[in-house]
This record gives sequence, C-alpha cells and structure tokens, in this order.
Amino acid sequence: MTIKLNNLSDNQGARQGRVRVGRGIGSGLGKTAGRGQKGQKSRSGVSIKGFEGGQMPLHMRLPKRGFNNIFKKDYAEVNLGAIQKVIDAKKLDTKGTIDHAALQAAGLARGGKDGVRLLAKGTLTAKINLLVAGASKAAVDAVASAGGKVEITEKKDVAALAAAKKGTKKAKKAK
Repeated sequence: MTIKLNNLSDNQGARQGRVRVGRGIGSGLGKTAGRGQKGQKSRSGVSIKGFEGGQMPLHMRLPKRGFNNIFKKDYAEVNLGAIQKVIDAKKLDTKGTIDHAALQAAGLARGGKDGVRLLAKGTLTAKINLLVAGASKAAVDAVASAGGKVEITEKKDVAALAAAKKGTKKAKKAK
C-alpha cells in the first residue's frame, strides 16, 4: 500500500477524548463523578497538598540546606579575548579609558550592577587602559604585557578588614 495524504491516520488510541463526568448514572461516572462520598476532597476549591492533618508537614520536618547571601556582589565577567575580538571588529575605541559603560555599549558586559570583573581567558594584543571593579592577577599581567593599564575602582585591603574585625592595633593605625 502506498502512502497518500488521504489515507494517513493516527495510531489506534493515539487521540483520546476528554472524559465528561457527572452526566448521569449510565455513563459510569455520574452522581459523585469519581470523587467518592463526602470529605474535603470531594468538594471543589480544595488545596491541601502539603497538609497532614495538623501534624508537622514533611517539607517542614526536613532539614534545610544552602544560604542566600543578600550582600553578594553582581559582576559582569569579561574575558580579554572577547575584548580583543570587539577591538578587531572596531566596535570599541582603544583611545581613552574603557569602563563599564563602554563595554556595555560594545555588547560585552551584560548585567553586572556592581561593575565589571576582568578575566584572563584569551589573548590581548591591543594597548588599552581599563577601569574595572575587579580583575584577576593574570588579566592585569596580560594587559600590562600588551602595554596597557588596569585601574581597579574598589580596592579592598584584606589585611585591614581582617584586623578591623578582630579589633587589633593595626586596625586602629589604619584609621
């Protein structure tokens, strides 16, 4: 038998109609419509998915894991190779300082409400000056070897912060 458009059909049982409940006893699903008798579940508007009759529900008995840090910084991560690709395509001007706004305009820094973090993936040949919120040591070295400069806006002295937490003499001298 050859296949033609007029004799194509679904497999047997592939399309099944919706069961219409509550349409009389002859249908087999009349009267209670398969819900049984009485009780909260037999009525409409029931939402007792996690309810266990007053017992502590399972989702509350299980131990919780994880932590959402509300002070977490959101950086847009930009690789050196991506910057070089955009410079080669003439979408980014190497004269002057390249900052977050310039990288966003070039389509590199998406998001990053706390600034840009520079990473060292890829190679950089252009001489550029960057103003970023953070950079890896390898990225700073790569930009310097290409003849450029990386300026970091938020520089934190880790030793001073640790001393301030402990309340040592170094912290008092730093102030």
